[in-house]
Amino acid sequence: MLEAGTKAPEFTLPDQNGRMHSLEEYRGRKVILYFYPKDNTPGCTAQACGFAQLYPQITEKGAAVLGVSRDSVASHKKFEQNYGLPFTLLSDPELSVIRAYGVWQEKNMYGKKTMGVVRTTYLIDEEGVIAKAVGKVKAKENPEQMLQML
Repeated sequence: MLEAGTKAPEFTLPDQNGRMHSLEEYRGRKVILYFYPKDNTPGCTAQACGFAQLYPQITEKGAAVLGVSRDSVASHKKFEQNYGLPFTLLSDPELSVIRAYGVWQEKNMYGKKTMGVVRTTYLIDEEGVIAKAVGKVKAKENPEQMLQML
């Protein structure tokens, strides 16, 4: 996981509509960049729906929300449609951004060690520097926590 005060790694990834997004285009705005394991799973759905519910207050504070997982563009589109998500979901199947942000780690699932995305959220400031880094994220509490940090 990257530390607060670190320059946020640049990236360009496709969203749920296939449109490319780069971190550079968000310069001048705060960005909540959250990494999650998988579309349409209970924890990830709770987190996404929490961000959707608070989205008006988040944008009112001038921030953007970007969710990143290794799911495909098509999977993200279904996830967006199933839950009416108003923010951008970025697809990183090659794990380039996931690795750059230090969230591809060993996980212990029921005693079995596997590699996967560790739920992590970064608040990136207007200059592209990580202002806050939140690890060990609790999916349901994270959206409210990030709103408070803004």
